[in-house]
Amino acid sequence: MPSMHLDKVKEFDSELHGMLLREQQRQMDGIELIPSENIVSDAVLEAMGSVPTNKYSEGYPGKRYYGGNEVIDEIENLAINRLKKLFDCEHANVQPLSGSPANMAAYSALLKPNDTIMGLRLDMGGHLTHGYKINFSGQFFKGEPYVLDKKTELLDYDEILKQAKTVKPGVIVSGYSAYPRKIDFKHFKEICEEVDAYSMADIAHIAGLIVGKQHDNPFPHTDVVTTTTHKTLRGPRGAAIMCKEEFAQAIDKAVFPGMQGGPHEHIVAAKAVAFKECLMPEFEEYAKQIVLNAKAMASELMEKGWRLVSNGTDNHLMLVDVWSENITGKDAELALEQVGIYCNKNTIPWDERSPFNPSGIRIGTPVLTTRGMKESESKLIAELIDKTLKNKDNVSAKKRIKQEVKELCQKFVFYD
Repeated sequence: MPSMHLDKVKEFDSELHGMLLREQQRQMDGIELIPSENIVSDAVLEAMGSVPTNKYSEGYPGKRYYGGNEVIDEIENLAINRLKKLFDCEHANVQPLSGSPANMAAYSALLKPNDTIMGLRLDMGGHLTHGYKINFSGQFFKGEPYVLDKKTELLDYDEILKQAKTVKPGVIVSGYSAYPRKIDFKHFKEICEEVDAYSMADIAHIAGLIVGKQHDNPFPHTDVVTTTTHKTLRGPRGAAIMCKEEFAQAIDKAVFPGMQGGPHEHIVAAKAVAFKECLMPEFEEYAKQIVLNAKAMASELMEKGWRLVSNGTDNHLMLVDVWSENITGKDAELALEQVGIYCNKNTIPWDERSPFNPSGIRIGTPVLTTRGMKESESKLIAELIDKTLKNKDNVSAKKRIKQEVKELCQKFVFYD
């Protein structure tokens, strides 16, 4: 069983040591349902704390601006080759520090300032970096968001094509932060070809489901693909960019020197570990279980009377319309946190409420799956969510539920 090795921290900084232990305990005593989170293996944790953190390595393998990078080159090439194998892609850059700068680098490689980006509107499940007005992507470029069908709450590819013909975007982005269904990357490529746009996919949320063969690979249909490495890929906090060979030079230049200086090679080392874990046969079973757990949880919630956006899920997450039961997303998040169930308030498609107190909550199954929970536990968690929200103002009821949460978690300890 993985464990945090904090002997030196305990010896030198007892104050911080106590905080780290409390955070570990919070994670182990609570049910983490935020779909953009996961928990990493002991091997990934060790790699993150390893000696490549001491090395400056601006540039790329074989072409660094500092000496002494011969071993660092091997580490980075190992991560690159494993990632290319995972996605069957022609080129990979493992240096991006997180998802937002990865997207910025991708746009910089493909577009000129004030060119148009078409991405799913933020309140529909898109991301800030897909052209939202207060983000760099909507300030340096022109954002033209597309929306979901009002009735089905699904992507409407015919409408996306119609809009693309009108706005003539430079890039069309697929891949989302809060969309519970599968994405037809081939269809997006056909739309892009018809309007002479680049196709880009941000698969930060579903990357692990793709390599686990539960969702379609955006390659070979997509020109450039970005992803974080810490969600369903179950790696360290970071990102990567993959692309067709024709975009390789532009992507690499956009990352360095365009966006970043020295890469974090200890994180690159941890990415290499995580990519090896993803290449193991058991990872496919893990990805499959994430989806099975999500479907079980969604089914149980709907059976309890809760409305889910698009009436279910095909991936690791779901959006629960709590306002349909006269509960705000903010109040639902708080009530669940009080019993040790962690989620995030979230807009739902065509939400009329503020993003700061929206109509929904977003929940997902990566963490509970990593801890070894399966469909029966997922259904139990749905029951606990239902009980909590229906007793959100009942202090004694929430106290009992919190104990139930703790007892369940104690059966699935990950870090000892």
